[in-house]
Amino acid sequence: MNDETFLDERVDVVATFGTGLNPCVPVKLRRANGREITVTEIGLRHPTMQGKRMVHMFDVTDGGADYRLEFDSERLTWTLKLEADHS
Repeated sequence: MNDETFLDERVDVVATFGTGLNPCVPVKLRRANGREITVTEIGLRHPTMQGKRMVHMFDVTDGGADYRLEFDSERLTWTLKLEADHS
């Protein structure tokens, strides 16, 4: 990732939930400024513990930039942690 910007921004996410190897798939996110980002590809997805809480990290792209999303499975919240341009 180039030109990384570390964030801690709550975002609204549209995600699909199902079965199989990828039970949760983020599809679209909306930032606080109203900008909507459509996910075109998911890279890495991994669960991790933060204290006693399980959070799921998703590295996604819209084709123009990369993003790291965090889903807190206890609080049911999404946070945008990182944005990186492809330039």
